Amino acid sequence: MAYEAVIGLEVHAQLLTESKIFCGCSAVFGGEPNTHTCPVCTGMPGSLPVLNRKAVEFAIKMALATNCEIAPHSLFARKNYFYPDLPKGYQISQYELPLATKGYVEIPTADGGKKRVRITRIHMEEDAGKLFHDEDGPFSYVDFNRTGVPLLEIVSEPDLRTPKEAADYLRVLRAILQYLEICDGNMEEGSLRCDANVSVRPMGAQTLGIRAEVKNMNSFRHVERALAYEIERQNKVLEQGDEVVQETRLWDPQKGITDSMRGKEEAHDYRYFPDPDLVPLAISPKWIEEVRKGLPELPLERKDRFVQQYHIPEYDAGIITSSKALADYYEECVRLFPEPKQVSNWIMGDLLRLLKEDDREVEDCPLAPQQLAEMLGLIKDGIISGKIAKAVFEEMYKSGKGARDVVQEQGLVQITDEDALSAIVEEVLTAHSQEVDAYKKGKEKLFGFFVGQVMKATQGKANPRLVNEILQKKLR
Repeated sequence: MAYEAVIGLEVHAQLLTESKIFCGCSAVFGGEPNTHTCPVCTGMPGSLPVLNRKAVEFAIKMALATNCEIAPHSLFARKNYFYPDLPKGYQISQYELPLATKGYVEIPTADGGKKRVRITRIHMEEDAGKLFHDEDGPFSYVDFNRTGVPLLEIVSEPDLRTPKEAADYLRVLRAILQYLEICDGNMEEGSLRCDANVSVRPMGAQTLGIRAEVKNMNSFRHVERALAYEIERQNKVLEQGDEVVQETRLWDPQKGITDSMRGKEEAHDYRYFPDPDLVPLAISPKWIEEVRKGLPELPLERKDRFVQQYHIPEYDAGIITSSKALADYYEECVRLFPEPKQVSNWIMGDLLRLLKEDDREVEDCPLAPQQLAEMLGLIKDGIISGKIAKAVFEEMYKSGKGARDVVQEQGLVQITDEDALSAIVEEVLTAHSQEVDAYKKGKEKLFGFFVGQVMKATQGKANPRLVNEILQKKLR
């Protein structure tokens, strides 16, 4: 029997506010353990929470950018569970009355189209602390610095069908968050986290299968790998005639498997009830419109502008604007070297290839836009050929050196001396007299062979335009 996967994502985004959601402690990542704390975020008796207005504004921005309906009144609730990194014994979150509902985003499809992924809800909550386990002893340590940092939880409908769709959806959300400048999207540091609910069902069935929740995925690649493994695991369980168990599972990237963590909790297990220390949150239409007017250019808008302004294909513009940092990188390169299509070719080809090989984001790119622009200038001025530029680019990426430095150090300056090239061309034609005769009898495709032999003889340093001109004269 053929099965299909049904996937929904719960995405947690840490908001880039200066202070925490219910107190004045610093929300900045890092710091010595337990130094960004106070009686409020550590749940001391008698302390009272006060809602951070900036966190609400950021939440409204995300709701507007994802086409959500914003509730005029929402309510904070206590989500009760006991874990060492949760000092109050409950987490302040939203449940029955979230801030926003019924939104959507669009993700690219393989045929060049778009697929709409519905967003069930966006709600606000506080983050928990962080546990550190001693591998050499029976000890665990807790750091409460992260406790109370404001989070947005973005919950999708089960509209995703493949691991790639899930990763693409996560990329779209991350891009929107970064364009809004409300979350840095750093998955390794945990400021963007993703849990996936995944089940399988017979192809064409309308009912959902029993789902497992997969946690601990801190990169797009891990999301795809973890979901692919989990889908295959559940398929095998059903094919053997067994039932999938509803549970929470952890992704182990070293082993490439998911492991059972605990039975999956339901909402009633958390005993939600309205937080008595916080009044309902009222968001006026006026406030929503003020936030809407301040929204920046979003990914789809920037994509359309790139097509119109820079005259690059939609495909190029879509890839480049999928990341704010990448789009910024591109625009800075074009400002310094105003040939947009050539810049997009190098970014989409060589730059993204090297970044992918190193599993790095463009924010960590060792090559500045100024360096890429400098190298493109050398190609345009005829100092290096396009072929040599490939080697120069890789060396620049590895060493961080400038293009001119690499060219000078490795003696890669293009040969543009016509007399010198003419002598080399003559040697090539003499060595391949049979091919010359064949060319003159009508096998014109051999022209490319002669060009290749000259480039080989010069180790790729010959100016291609000049080589073509000399060959055309000598082969008449």
